[in-house]
Parts: sequence; C-alpha cells; structure tokens
Amino acid sequence: MKQQLLIVVGSRPEAVKMAPIVMACTAQPDDFDVLLCSTGQQSDMIPQALAEFELKADINLEVMRPNQTLGELTARLMIALDKTITENDPAWVLVQGDTTSAMVGALAGFYRRVAVAHVEAGMRTGDPFSPFPEEVNRRIITQCATLHFAPTKHCEQVLLDEGISPSRVFVTGNTVIDALYWTREKISHADSLLPANVLEKLKDKRRLVLVTTHRRESFGTGLTNTCFALLELARMLDDVLIVFPVHPNPNVREPVHRILGGEPNLLLIEPQPYRPFVELMNRAYIILTDSGGLQEEAPSFGKPVVVLRDTTERPEGVKAGCAQLVGTDREQITTAVLRLLTDPRQYARMSNARHLYGDGNAAIRIASILHDAPLASTSLHSFAITTPVAQLPQQSVKEAFV
Repeated sequence: MKQQLLIVVGSRPEAVKMAPIVMACTAQPDDFDVLLCSTGQQSDMIPQALAEFELKADINLEVMRPNQTLGELTARLMIALDKTITENDPAWVLVQGDTTSAMVGALAGFYRRVAVAHVEAGMRTGDPFSPFPEEVNRRIITQCATLHFAPTKHCEQVLLDEGISPSRVFVTGNTVIDALYWTREKISHADSLLPANVLEKLKDKRRLVLVTTHRRESFGTGLTNTCFALLELARMLDDVLIVFPVHPNPNVREPVHRILGGEPNLLLIEPQPYRPFVELMNRAYIILTDSGGLQEEAPSFGKPVVVLRDTTERPEGVKAGCAQLVGTDREQITTAVLRLLTDPRQYARMSNARHLYGDGNAAIRIASILHDAPLASTSLHSFAITTPVAQLPQQSVKEAFV
C-alpha cells in the first residue's frame, strides 16, 4: 500500500538534510507519495536550498513575521501545520533535527495521531539553554516520535538510555553526508560558482578560513567577542583570507558589519546557495562555526573545525580530535586558529578523521525502514520492523556506523 509522507522543513539545513530523503522516496512512486512542506521559518533560504537538488516545496506556509517571538512563531506553526495534516491525512510526518518547525511538526502529528519519524534523532548537550531553544525542541520531538533515525551509535545509545524501545531506533548515518557527496559530484564537473571577489582574493593561494555564526545564544557579547577575535586574526595574518557569509538576521548582520567591515583580509559576503557553500568548505583550510551541520560536513572534507560554542550535541567530532570547542572567548578563538595555522602536527591531528557521520547512504536506509513500517495508528509505539537487517541497503542499519 502506498504511504503518503509529509516532510516538514523550516530552515536551510533542514532542506539540505531532507532533500536526499525526498529524492530516495520519490524514486519509489509505487511505495510513497511525498508532500514537501516548507514552513518558511527561513523563508528566503529554503527555496534556494531545495533548488540545488532540483526540488521545490509542494506546500508553503509562510509563517514568519518581523521580530516575532518564539511563542508567536510556535503558535503560527501549530495552526498552519495542524491544518496541513488534517487536509492531507499523511501516514507519516517526517521532521529533521531540532528547529521550532521540527518540534511543532512532531507535536502537531502526535496531536492528530499521525506517526512521526525523527531524522537526526538522539542529539543532546544536556544543557536546556545551549543551544536555545533547540535542546528542548529535540527532547519534545523524541517524546512524539514513533521512529528515531539516529545518525551515530552515540545518538542511538542516548535514546536507549532515555528509555526508547530498541525496536524503534535505527542507526542510519546522517543525511547531510548524502547531500554533501551528491553536491561534491556536481561541483567536480562544473565551473566555480563562488563570488568573483572571493575567487580574486584566492588567486594568490592564500589559506582560506571559513566562518559562520548565527545561533541565538551567541547574540550580543558572544558574537561581539567572536568578531574582535576575527579582526585580530585578519590584521595579524597576511597569508590568510577569512571569508564570512553573514546570516541575514539583524542581530548578526549589524555587529558583524560594524566591527569587521572594510578589512582587506576579511570578506563579508551574502549567505551562499548550498552548492557554492560546499565549494567554500572544500577550499577551506580551517572552518570556524557554531553550526551543527558544519561540524558533520567538515570532517568529510578533512577540515579541522573550531566550534564557536561551549557545548555540542556532536561529541563524536571532539572525541575523534577533528573539532575543538572554544566558545565565544576571544583569546581561545585566536589561540586555536593560530595553532592550526602554525603547527603542522596539530593540523594533521585535526584533519584526519573522516566518515564520522555517515557514508552517503542514510536516505536509502530511511526509505527502506519506512517502507516496512506498519501503517495502523493503533500500533504507533508497539511495533518492530520485520525486514531482516541483512536485507536493508548497503550495510547493516544497526552496525554501519561505529
């Protein structure tokens, strides 16, 4: 029996990470009918991200309003997603990660007794305010979900320790690696899509330091400290080019442009579509970020990651030695970056951990698990997948990632 999937995305990272699942499921038209719903939480970025994968949303909710609170956003999302679920009557609601869109999508599905599948399940920092509000969002999603697609064995163990039944947890790898490999293949056969000023500055083969920061908990003092650390590095290092795609949120743009604008060794550019951003990652020597997705993607390219956060729900990178937590402390940021730029042994240690988060087949595994899941709402929290693990694509779902 064909299953209708309502796949909810609210941000660019969600669009990127859900795109491989959309493609894997639409490739099986006899098994799945896919409805891709964009909430518009990042209204300008989602269509751009989906277009990179030759996709577009079937439903656009456009919930964003200027300067709305999290409470107002949550309320608009609940009304809009509840209506979407009742009008379309899906068999599954799929959500990814930990945004407010994902949390409300899961809760709206639960309220309507529709099975919820959580992609990138089991991530935790242990601090409800770091990241905020994502740490609590992901915990709410766990309570609503029927299936939990954990990206790593660590995330699986987190869910099992919280009492989730082993029959409902599957280690699939992270779909961001699927998206990354798909995009890397595309850019390998195409001309560069990087901005002209970036290409011009890179002609003299300067090492590229890529920076992104956007998290709510960094607004204010934390972001200011980060900016002054970057300013110090830009003025100290003539052989380095710092490229900073600046998030459109005014809380990011104002201090970044005020403190860093006009520095010759530091380029502030507009947020890039996914394909040129992957090219930036591939060209980078070091990546500084508070993004979760970049902590997963960078190791696949062998790039050391300086994490501009005090906690991370991706401890695998820290344990493997390819990521270093520095928070937003000015001295810690400059020290970490300078050491990577001047100590070849430190750089080698942090650039040799690959395939931490997947092998590029996560979406295929997820589609296979959904195909074999029962449809009856009465069995939402009591079933086990009956397909033998050995028959799932590529590798054993439970053992593919250590």
